[in-house]
Amino acid sequence: MSRISNSIELAKTSWAVLKADKELLVLPVISAVASLLTIATFIAPLLASGAISTETDKVGIATYVVLFILYVSLAFITIFFNAALVFAANERLEGGDPTIKSALAGARGSIGLIFQWALVSATVSIILRSLEERAGFVGRLVISFIGMAWTVVTYLVLPLLVLEGYSVKDALTESASLFKKTWGENLSAQIGFGILGFVASIPGIALIMLGIFTGSGITIAIFVTLGIVWLALVAVVLSALAVVFQTALYRYARDGSAPGAFDTRSMNTAFMVR
Repeated sequence: MSRISNSIELAKTSWAVLKADKELLVLPVISAVASLLTIATFIAPLLASGAISTETDKVGIATYVVLFILYVSLAFITIFFNAALVFAANERLEGGDPTIKSALAGARGSIGLIFQWALVSATVSIILRSLEERAGFVGRLVISFIGMAWTVVTYLVLPLLVLEGYSVKDALTESASLFKKTWGENLSAQIGFGILGFVASIPGIALIMLGIFTGSGITIAIFVTLGIVWLALVAVVLSALAVVFQTALYRYARDGSAPGAFDTRSMNTAFMVR
């Protein structure tokens, strides 16, 4: 439990860094809106043309190609705005004063590398998901473990791409090397953020359930709307916090000292090596 509580404390410290630049919370919002618009742009024509339908399981090759392009596009959007947050968080940790404009400019400077990483990560995700759908129970467990290992080993790829200009191949190798050197087997940060997200979501879920089971008419609409807004806010804040922590983790792995507002003792606990 000490590892989990330490991750929560690091999340609080991440917030101390993020709240100095609250406007950066706009970036995850823009990312979400852009993703929804992209989905609508791709899916609406497919539905209208009958290329995808609930009445048949047959899907043409062209439709699969379009869906693959959609998946890569969504990965690119997410990674691009995360890259902007990485750039901004690093600027703040170095004592600068980032803005949305400077964050986006930083991401645009690595747009080629970001696209390559989006293509690689989307392809790996599609392959793993496809294998998981065809596997039995044991196979699904193995594939899930492989997916978790991929996520952990590639955790520092984005900062390496954005802040150091590594190629995707070299970033993968270096990220794996940094993981081995500094993280050991301590994954409390990712577990902690997951638990924090669950706990923070409870009020939103409670509002929705309260509206559905006890309300009527306008009351249902009010409670459900409030619950959805709360869940959206939690998602935005936690996604930003996770990127700030990711950037600080990269800085610590590189420099061996806690950056910016992060407490060295807390960071040492998070990066324990067996």
